[in-house]
Amino acid sequence: MSKLIEIERKFLVLSDAYKSEALNQTRIIQAFLNSDKKRTVRVRLKGDSGFLTIKGPTSQDGVSRFEWEKQISKHDAEALLPLCEDGMIEKIRYEIQSGDHIFEVDEFFGVNAGLVVAEVELKDLAENIVKPNWLGEEVTGQIRYFNSQLVKHPFKSWS
Repeated sequence: MSKLIEIERKFLVLSDAYKSEALNQTRIIQAFLNSDKKRTVRVRLKGDSGFLTIKGPTSQDGVSRFEWEKQISKHDAEALLPLCEDGMIEKIRYEIQSGDHIFEVDEFFGVNAGLVVAEVELKDLAENIVKPNWLGEEVTGQIRYFNSQLVKHPFKSWS
């Protein structure tokens, strides 16, 4: 089980230079049993593992929120996916070390192809990060970049 309060910042990515710096990469497929703003319930297949995640509402500054995650079997995750709301997120996650932090860069596919975002988790709000040169505009707290919203309003539909 993960910590109960997640603190993270999110950024757009300027180039694919992160790929050569990646420690590893994993294919992720996920969908939502519930995508309400007040609570989301996510089913995720990450490599050969499954996860069930519940997230609460985002703080006013967009940086933190309640998160509970439990690893489940791949079989259980595959069984839950058909029960999810319409739409699915497909992406490859790259993990890149920068200073004391690991940036998770998500390259999206399908109806969100062309979108690449980086997230970094923090221990507290005042924590400093070393920004890689491929890191672009900060989009922390911008709801349209939440995966639960990308299912409803895919990147390819943005104008």
